[in-house]
Amino acid sequence: MARKTIGERLVQLEAQRKTLQIRLSKQERAIDTRRKVLIGALVLHRLEHDREVHIGGGLAAWLRSELPKFLTRDGDRDLFDDLLKPQANEPTIGNIGSGSAV
Repeated sequence: MARKTIGERLVQLEAQRKTLQIRLSKQERAIDTRRKVLIGALVLHRLEHDREVHIGGGLAAWLRSELPKFLTRDGDRDLFDDLLKPQANEPTIGNIGSGSAV
């Protein structure tokens, strides 16, 4: 069996790279869709069960407060690692009105 030339190997590697890039893009879209479904489910759940919810301190702070209680699967929580980490300059539900959120 003859060995492949460097050019042939480069073509093969480029095709593999494109295939992997397509798979990665598909995976990222699936994660994005799952996040949107879960956020929408949380909002709908709150609207159905507690119409008096007031979102003080901003939407991000409210989501950081509510999502951990709402998400039951570790895989779902992992999807929101970036959102669930409190931001240093953003007020949390506990420090609203205390003067610490400037």
